[in-house]
Amino acid sequence: MTKKRKAVLEALERAEVPLSAADIASSMGCACDLATIYRALHGLEKAGLAEAFAFECSERGIERYYFASLMRHRHFFHCEVCHSFTDLGECRLGPLVDAAEHEFGFVVEGHTLYLTGVCAECGRRNPVQVPIETRLRPPSLHS
Repeated sequence: MTKKRKAVLEALERAEVPLSAADIASSMGCACDLATIYRALHGLEKAGLAEAFAFECSERGIERYYFASLMRHRHFFHCEVCHSFTDLGECRLGPLVDAAEHEFGFVVEGHTLYLTGVCAECGRRNPVQVPIETRLRPPSLHS
């Protein structure tokens, strides 16, 4: 493994949330350019050491986010105001996936789930940015 690829992998392993290529560059103190980081990420994905998902943010558009494969499968919440990710913990969708496989007869090999909205801190700082429907609705993961 090259030094740059190892440095990118270490940045992913230190992170508690998914990182964009730009986030990785920032965490590395610009030790290498974005093209090198993307090449390293591609190699890490091919080697099964990193995973990625595409995510569309209202402000930043579509970006790819990466995390180390050693991190157990997790889901995340993305704040549309401060653009932070919050780790929601390990996947709890096992029973739903099992039921879908049984009902439809297919084999699920993976899934991606992320929630978006306004985090509690941003909601407290500026409730005007939080849509009225969100402010009136009781908190629930099932709404």
